[in-house]
Order: sequence, then structure tokens, then C-alpha cells
Amino acid sequence: MAATTGAIRLGAMSDIHVGKASQGALASMFAQVSERADVLVMCGDLTDYGLPEEARVLAREINTSLRVPCVTVLGNHDFEAGKADEIRQILTDVGVNVLDGDSCELHGVGFAGVKGFCGGFGRGALGPWGEEIIKIFVREAVNEAFKLESALARLRGPHRVALLHYSPIRATVEGEPLEIFPYLGSSRLEEPLARYPVTAVIHGHAHNGALEGRTASGIPVYNVSLPLLKKCWPEQAPFRIIEIGA
Repeated sequence: MAATTGAIRLGAMSDIHVGKASQGALASMFAQVSERADVLVMCGDLTDYGLPEEARVLAREINTSLRVPCVTVLGNHDFEAGKADEIRQILTDVGVNVLDGDSCELHGVGFAGVKGFCGGFGRGALGPWGEEIIKIFVREAVNEAFKLESALARLRGPHRVALLHYSPIRATVEGEPLEIFPYLGSSRLEEPLARYPVTAVIHGHAHNGALEGRTASGIPVYNVSLPLLKKCWPEQAPFRIIEIGA
């Protein structure tokens, strides 16, 4: 575990896409996280096809190689096979805090997490008008924002972190093709962050986005998608250390 410096060190990653044949692939990275960080945070797309078999591979890797607490949210890939509840239970059984509108506290830092949803940013955000299917789509984004707000409202400490899969701001998806921006996040996720400010926001999903951005109120937002970290820091293990409470 990282030495005590007055700050809590988060080892952050996302989009690890564990497959059935991934056993052993994460052992070294989890060991390095255990040496350098106090908590591991993962921001969804933990599995490749949302299969329980893939989640069991990840659970074994965590159980054998990770020596710090872990908190995570699920991503869209984890819902692909309709087995998200089973994936959640498999990870919970090895001690992972899987958040979905929930909150928890680790080492004095409060974490609130949801998957989030898409819909676009700013003036380009999709509105609930027209066909019923459009209204249902927008309602999902609104519901995820409500869940995030509820989780944030339960946190009382001075240091709070929001975990998402989808981005709440446009800045951290810059670098992706403009045509897919609406599918990478939603400004609706930023609204609760203005009412319940946090120390940092961490998300994934945008494999070719930007490492950092800020909300309109100045909160730092970090994109820790593993493909992006590999591209930006090819000589390093693909996780980011984020200090909270320095």
C-alpha cells in the first residue's frame, strides 16, 4: 500500500474489458496498484460481453492480486448480456464495492457512483420531445442523474469523488469522432455535481478522448479509459494515480 502522505491515492482505470481468456493478464497491474495506491477505482466496462464467466475471471484476479479496497461502477459492456445483477454479485462476493446510485466511504473519502447514460452535451443534448421512444431514451439519462444526486446527497465528509462510466462533460471526449459525441456522455450528469460539489469526477468509456477537463464550476474530471491511458503513457502501467485530500 502507498505510504501515508496526508493524501489518499486512488489508482484509477476503466474499460479493462476482461474476457474469458484474460486470467493472469491483470495480476501485474493490480500488484502495482496495491503498491502505489490506497484504493482502486474502476469506471465500468469491466467485462467484454457482460458475461458472468468474464466477471469470475476478474474476481479471481482481484482476489489473488489486489491488496487495497476497490470501488467500481458498471459500464455499457457489462449490461450487454443482461447479466448485470449477476456480475455485480460476483464482484461483491470478493469485496468490491459496486455502486449504482449508492455511496460508500474508504479511507475517509466518500464515493458516489452510477453508470450514467448518453444523450449529448450542452445545446446539443437530446430533449424529451416527439416520439415516445425518444422520451424513454432521455428519461434514462435523467434517471441516472437523479441516482447520482441521491448518492452525492448522502456523503458528508470533506472529500467526495463521483464515479461514472459515461462522461458528464464534453471536454474529456474531445478526440473522438464528433459524430459519436452524443453516445459518450450527457450534460445531465453534470447538473448534480453543481448542487453537490465533489473533489473529483472519474469516468471512462471514451477510448480516444482527453485525459482531463473541468465542469462549468471548475471540478476536475478525469477520463481513465485504459486504451486512452495506454496511448498517452505507453511506458507506464495503464492506471492513473489521483491524489485526494492533499
